[in-house]
Amino acid sequence: MSPDGFAVTATDLVKVYGTGDSAVRALDGVTVGFRRGRFTAIMGPSGSGKSTLMHCLAGLDAVTSGRITIGGTDLTRLRDRQLTALRRDRVGFVFQAFNLLPQLTARQNITLPSEMAGRRVDADHLAHIVDVLGIGDRLGHRPAELSGGQQQRVALARALATRPEVIFADEPTGNLDSRSGAEVLGLLRDCVRGLGQTVVMVTHDPSAAAYADRALVLADGRIVHDLDGPTRATVTEALGLAGVR
Repeated sequence: MSPDGFAVTATDLVKVYGTGDSAVRALDGVTVGFRRGRFTAIMGPSGSGKSTLMHCLAGLDAVTSGRITIGGTDLTRLRDRQLTALRRDRVGFVFQAFNLLPQLTARQNITLPSEMAGRRVDADHLAHIVDVLGIGDRLGHRPAELSGGQQQRVALARALATRPEVIFADEPTGNLDSRSGAEVLGLLRDCVRGLGQTVVMVTHDPSAAAYADRALVLADGRIVHDLDGPTRATVTEALGLAGVR
């Protein structure tokens, strides 16, 4: 697949865990592209390969065979140090567990990746992100002083601060109540529409997937449904056909 117009591509992706009779084929020849400035949800039953796909796309897990590009760079050809630099400089991550350092303020958590890379923090860009996410009055607070929704906003600001090619979000609303979860999903969608950000999100929730521009449903390591403009109803139907009840 040509990387032109795509933030991320995967071509003939195979991931096998174990060997011999105990080998598990978690990804079975996946080919897919994620266009720039789009919000994609990845779904599927337990063991379908959805989390494995995201981890491989993000360079967190090595593939058995196949090719992955981020911004035209082939991850499968990079050495460990180059891969670490790419994840730091060109990829943003938002996790279910927030992964904020408790001893640092919100501002310090947001700027930490840039400071660790020895780069000057773009004050104007940071101010814009903070304004969009509505956390300007919480920057001096430590994570324990923030609600779950506020902590996830800080985590999203940290991911956006480095101007990444793509943000990978792994069950970003899993630890949030329904109201806070809806706010975070709305913010992810706004980052795509207002900032031109590319977002790839793994979720088990059809309501969450309905915020996306596109939803992929995996089963047995393969993409079995590719939904444009997903709704809760169409996602639920596709999951049912993939074996989720």
